[in-house]
Amino acid sequence: MANQTVDKGSRALERGSSPQNSEPSGPGRSLAYLQDVSVERVRNIGPRLAGMLAKSGVRSVADLLQHFPHRYLDRSLVVPIAELPIDGEATLIAEVVRTYRPRASGRSGPREMLKVTVQDPHLRRSGPDRALGGIQRMEITFFNQPFRGRQLHPGVVAAFSGKVTTFRGRPQMTNPDVELVSSDEESFEGKVVPVHSAVGEMTPVRIRSAVQNALGRARPILDPVPRSILEKGDFMDRDQAFANIHFPSSMDHAREARRRLVFDELFRIQVALALTRHRLVEEQEGISQRLECQLVTDFLDGLPYDLTGAQKRVLEEIGEDLESGRPMHRLLQGEVGSGKTVVALATLLAAVGSGNQGAIMAPTEVLAEQLYLVLREMLSQGGLSPPVARPQVGGRHIGSLFQAAGSVTVRVALLTSSRAAANYLGNPGRSRVQEDVAAGEAQIVVGTHSLIQERIRFRRLGVVVVDEQHRFGVSQRSTLKHKGADRQPDLLIMTATPIPRTLSMTLYGDLVLSTIDQMPPGRSPVKTRVIDKTPEGLDAAYQAIRTEVARGRQAFVICPLIEDSEKLAVQSVTSQYREITSVLPDLTIDLMHGQLSSVDKEGVMARFRSGETDVLVSTTVIEVGIDIPNATVMVITDAQRFGLSQLHQLRGRVGRGRHPGRCLLVADAATPDSARRMKAMARTTDGLELAREDLRIRGQGAVFGARQSGMGDLRLADILRDLSAMKRAKRAADILVESDPYLHQHPLLAEEIAEVLGDDVQWLFDS
Repeated sequence: MANQTVDKGSRALERGSSPQNSEPSGPGRSLAYLQDVSVERVRNIGPRLAGMLAKSGVRSVADLLQHFPHRYLDRSLVVPIAELPIDGEATLIAEVVRTYRPRASGRSGPREMLKVTVQDPHLRRSGPDRALGGIQRMEITFFNQPFRGRQLHPGVVAAFSGKVTTFRGRPQMTNPDVELVSSDEESFEGKVVPVHSAVGEMTPVRIRSAVQNALGRARPILDPVPRSILEKGDFMDRDQAFANIHFPSSMDHAREARRRLVFDELFRIQVALALTRHRLVEEQEGISQRLECQLVTDFLDGLPYDLTGAQKRVLEEIGEDLESGRPMHRLLQGEVGSGKTVVALATLLAAVGSGNQGAIMAPTEVLAEQLYLVLREMLSQGGLSPPVARPQVGGRHIGSLFQAAGSVTVRVALLTSSRAAANYLGNPGRSRVQEDVAAGEAQIVVGTHSLIQERIRFRRLGVVVVDEQHRFGVSQRSTLKHKGADRQPDLLIMTATPIPRTLSMTLYGDLVLSTIDQMPPGRSPVKTRVIDKTPEGLDAAYQAIRTEVARGRQAFVICPLIEDSEKLAVQSVTSQYREITSVLPDLTIDLMHGQLSSVDKEGVMARFRSGETDVLVSTTVIEVGIDIPNATVMVITDAQRFGLSQLHQLRGRVGRGRHPGRCLLVADAATPDSARRMKAMARTTDGLELAREDLRIRGQGAVFGARQSGMGDLRLADILRDLSAMKRAKRAADILVESDPYLHQHPLLAEEIAEVLGDDVQWLFDS
């Protein structure tokens, strides 16, 4: 469906006209229409204030209407001054009568003090005689808060929240939290007082006034959700919801308004995902492929270990998708070390065994190179290529993982912007590998997301595997149909971070989920300890390395940056390497980072695998695909610089054998968020709990933004809290799209999804 456009710039909001083409003939405005009306159209907001609001993301009338209150003050629950609980916490709504600044001094010298006398608001209407009485007034003291003098002046009504004490028998507060209710120029008489966040110079009171003006001009707001869905969910209509979330007559109305608008946010996303499933699966002709082919059987039979029950179950699920003839869109989820890569390789081999090609994409070139080496190693283990020669103990170089390994059953190629390799060619150039991919000679191609670009041609692409890490959006998936000749390739996306159910329903709602929930036998638990970044802390980390090496084990030391940066105060891997070699001169220590040549990287890893190297000092290039069962210690320096997902990945590199692992996080946790990350890592090895904590710390906008911009639309909905709303939204979206897969019967909803969710869903509406 082509997007309908509206000449919104020529129509002023205050004229009350209905936009053509995007609105029905009756009165009212859609949220999509209001998204294109500048906030300058609101009374008392000129260019300067509009520019200030824009810096906070409030550019349109729709943005302003979605600047929701962050709390409410229910006046029915607020007690008068005479009834305040002494030595208890309370919220008081009071009018400022006067302010003055007495002299004050403390142990460290003079302190700035502000005394504010307040009274119950009803006294303004009761006359001055009554205002003089008893405990209908009280004093509030602020220390070292000079801005309060500008904020609190006679006539202002504010809510003061804090501990109530007494002085000479009269109640008082010291440094309470303050929320403005109204100014002396503008009163607010509602029973429930909305508290909006300030934006720049605009106080909560001014924001509330602007929202009130915008609502008055924008209403009635049209509802794009079908009446049947609203009735089934017992929802108020959208116009009522916007009015009641900003200016409710009761807290019950505020809660019902929030429930409706949370549903709207989730419903938009779920409809977009349902449309995606329909467009990518129902309308595309897939490729029928067989997992139970001789090539896959030979590979699995040749492995020196048995698959776990979970791996076998997931392969059965994938096999059903491959044979269905409809495009597979499946998410493979599993803990670090659960064996996702061998499942992915078996899926790629199913494509090869069916006469097609397979592609596997990593998020970076360094990880693509590492993945190429891992696949070659696995093919060798599975008997589909000769054993791969590599540098031996003592440095005698007898072969190279990047060189051809003689006769091979499966031809694997690496193709990135800076590197080309193939297991069946001696030393190919990039153009030769690219030609082989186009001709079908290269059967499995490893690369980055550049593989789906137009200049890379495949002869017949059957399966695409993506090492996800939240970097492959639905719009990118739509381009895959151009890589599989006239048919849509099957898609398998891998993620090593377990995903909360609500998160997977939004972030991956267009994918079918498979979970490897069983670890291979012989894995040992990893104990994690946080160490302060001090000389004593580093000594403790080095001693742990020395102890484990003395037991015949090996260790990783991970650093976040390659080059020194005074600004970030992060020690580079090269300087860390020099320090460790001086502190542990009797140990064999090697250095690994992304700027080494491929041959050098290969040599470093080969020496570490063979046991020649005791300690590997590295950047995060070892984050995935490294399996060293003898490595039992992981020291991560400047651990506060890493996110939880990356720390969890790195920790998964140790404890992969029969010996227990240790992870030491050397951190300077100076911020609350970094301290929370360190505590979470020390508390649990459960990837699902870490994913939840990551969502709590970073916020859903940060987690979602890199993958799908629509997730930033969640202004009210909370992924961890609103599971029931998510389920309801998904059910409603599935039913709606099944009956109206192009939204021809719901043009307002189609316009809103395209407008609010942005570029990531635009392809759904392109004719």
